[in-house]
Amino acid sequence: MILHAVYREGRDARLPCLVWLHGFLGSLREWDAVSESFIDWPQLRIDLPGHGKSADITASDFHQVDQLLRKTLLSYNILKYWLIGYSLGGRVAMYHACQGENSGLCGLVVEGSHPGLADENARRERQASDHLWGQRLRNEALQDVLHAWYQQPVFQSLNDQQRTALIALRSQNNAASLAAMLEATSLGNQPDLRAALQQIPQPFYYLCGELDEKFRSVAHSLALTPHLITAAGHNAHRDNPVAFSACLLNLLRKPIEDTP
Repeated sequence: MILHAVYREGRDARLPCLVWLHGFLGSLREWDAVSESFIDWPQLRIDLPGHGKSADITASDFHQVDQLLRKTLLSYNILKYWLIGYSLGGRVAMYHACQGENSGLCGLVVEGSHPGLADENARRERQASDHLWGQRLRNEALQDVLHAWYQQPVFQSLNDQQRTALIALRSQNNAASLAAMLEATSLGNQPDLRAALQQIPQPFYYLCGELDEKFRSVAHSLALTPHLITAAGHNAHRDNPVAFSACLLNLLRKPIEDTP
């Protein structure tokens, strides 16, 4: 079994493939506004389990998600690649990068994403919180749950118009599939990847919106200087796709330009 994905050839076959991983509630369409800026690169946009056209695919933990990702990459014969992940997609990308056997991984770009909780009490609290959200997704109207979801502090930079647009877009999802994926990939179930991330040999870049105070702090906890996207909150690539694309293009070109 592989995940649903859309592949696009690049103008330069020598470049590694850009593999785009969306966040919770999203789909591969999440990257529509930015992928056109990267036509030189081959690209693979993936629907994660429980989302988009992978809604019927389930995974019980991060290991299973990673195995699905690896099988999907192999099915497209992708042997050299960058992982670019937002929120949940970033957590999947970081987990993947820390598992070894990644000779094809050229680099890691994470947007507004958490490496994992070190404190056991915090892990249990997050598991309980995500279980409650899962129960709401199963038992309440999806639009009602989304209204509550986008009132969380991490989304405080959204205005009413942006919230309304996101709720309308996310309401197309399958609530039961979302609930299963939310609980399986709860931050409370994710390993704390901080130490492992310090050891990966590939370039590792962290992007976040300048208004996203929580994840600016997370980046610093990883001893990384975040690349800030102006006029953007937690969903920086959606809030300011032009600035996001310009920043990412600069980072992707670094290894090429720095090679003697």
